[in-house]
Amino acid sequence: MKGLLSALCFGVGVNLILTATPGLCDTPSRSAQDLDLSPEILKNSPVLQRWRRQVPNVLEDIRNDPSFPTKIRLGYSYFSSEQAFGVNVSVQDVFIGRTGLTVSGEYQATFNGQREAYGADLHYYLRPLGSYINIAPVLGYRHLEINNDSTDGVNLGAKLLLVLSRGGAADISLTQSWIAPGTGEEVGLTTISVGYAITHHLRIPTEIQQQNTKQDKDTRLGMILEWIP
Repeated sequence: MKGLLSALCFGVGVNLILTATPGLCDTPSRSAQDLDLSPEILKNSPVLQRWRRQVPNVLEDIRNDPSFPTKIRLGYSYFSSEQAFGVNVSVQDVFIGRTGLTVSGEYQATFNGQREAYGADLHYYLRPLGSYINIAPVLGYRHLEINNDSTDGVNLGAKLLLVLSRGGAADISLTQSWIAPGTGEEVGLTTISVGYAITHHLRIPTEIQQQNTKQDKDTRLGMILEWIP
């Protein structure tokens, strides 16, 4: 009987010790600081440094990392109605922070001085920036001058973007907008652009833009060289 009591007391004592020190029998986990890596490897690896601070949410990063880049464009244009050639300069999709809001600006003119257009637009992409399909309302300002007839006003519309390869390697965009909508000077703009990369920083897009007014229609064909910063 005395032996049984001794065994019970010993078991209760061990249990009290383990309860008071819950990590005593646990297998210690190895943190990033415990990795058997030389200091030079850790110093020269931004990825390892980031993982040591906090394990990233890779899926969330992919969803929010833009699938399309900012682009600086210089192009050569042909206007079918006047059989005139011209130049096109623009900056596309300058990101405002990590939001879906971007700003774009454009200038185009013919060499004969009969046509000039310029303006800037805001795009707000409704889906995560890493999506392969995205849509954005367009709000901006446009000035359009054709043969001394000019139109100024709000540019309102929408843009559909299809990303065929992330990072700007290939994409297709369709934009429909109206300058001064609802007025007697309203001009409709339908733009289709197909872009593909030839190097990491250079792309060659082709662009077709239909300009519709109440008096006339015109088509602009563009061959463009784009630089990705």
